[in-house]
Amino acid sequence: MIKFLKKIFGAGERPDFAVLVSAGAIVVDVRTPEEYRMGHIKQSVNIPLQALSGKVAELAKKKKPIITVCRSGSRSGMAKNMLRRQGVEAYNGGPWTSFQHYRKQV
Repeated sequence: MIKFLKKIFGAGERPDFAVLVSAGAIVVDVRTPEEYRMGHIKQSVNIPLQALSGKVAELAKKKKPIITVCRSGSRSGMAKNMLRRQGVEAYNGGPWTSFQHYRKQV
């Protein structure tokens, strides 16, 4: 069961986010606009999870890795899986508050 949950939410899979960010990865915050307004990562893009399927083609055209973030890591894990099913290189960055330190490293 734990292995299944790790697969769904991308746990255990920790690429070097600082390298990805410095190489131009796009940070997509999949929280609601209200949550995003309460605080977010500078230069992140807000695309709520419910709207992400309509933006996959646009993100794929950028030919950049996508790092998804949210409040807890759950929605960002679902977003990562959705993007990967469509052939987009995507990673679950987890909670946006924890991910912020990767932005400061570059």
